[in-house]
Amino acid sequence: MTRSIVLLSGGIDSTTALAVEASMRKPSEILALTLFYGQKHDREIESAKKVAEYFNVQHMIRDLSEVFSLDKNCSLLKSSTAEIPKSTYQTQIKTTGTPPTYVPFRNGVFLSYAAAIAYSIGAEEIIYGAHSDDAGAAYPDCSLSFFSYMKEAIKYGTGEKVILHAPFIYFKKADIVHVGVEYNAPFHLTWSCYEGKETPCFKCATCIDRLKAFEANGLVDPLLKNAERL
Repeated sequence: MTRSIVLLSGGIDSTTALAVEASMRKPSEILALTLFYGQKHDREIESAKKVAEYFNVQHMIRDLSEVFSLDKNCSLLKSSTAEIPKSTYQTQIKTTGTPPTYVPFRNGVFLSYAAAIAYSIGAEEIIYGAHSDDAGAAYPDCSLSFFSYMKEAIKYGTGEKVILHAPFIYFKKADIVHVGVEYNAPFHLTWSCYEGKETPCFKCATCIDRLKAFEANGLVDPLLKNAERL
């Protein structure tokens, strides 16, 4: 029986969340949920498949791109012609306010969808990898306030049958890498870059944050090692 749903994007945060959950439950009790939102590439999806296979958990992939198809400003979406900035989140905020890579209320949509699935299959909890770096630097739907309200909404909207967890909500990305190493998270299978090329660009905001997180732990990003070999 499925006991928990882990939102799995294929990146470092969700992969670490899955690694921690897999240390506490049997594979058959975990459902990894990956949601396509109309992004310009599918590298994240492919990484999510590999990560779910690594942990031998159930993996559900669903297409929610129609929800975001009207947006013309988010540079991550196929519906937009905007270019992905090659700068840090802090630089983008100073220039444009909310970064152009913000997908409108994406986590709200994802978590609501996950709550409906959880209730339907009898899962007790939903886990997502929001953390303080994203909340403080970029995305409002990763904030502590957002998490608190969504937790209450899901709790009462499911008759108190489903609970939302964000285990890294107070963590920085470097902290997540530290936890991931401890739980043997397969970081070599993950993908964070906003570009969908053969190797990461190492210049977009999420690539920059990822490199810094590994460096803070005295490590080299395995994707950087792979890129250097090519």
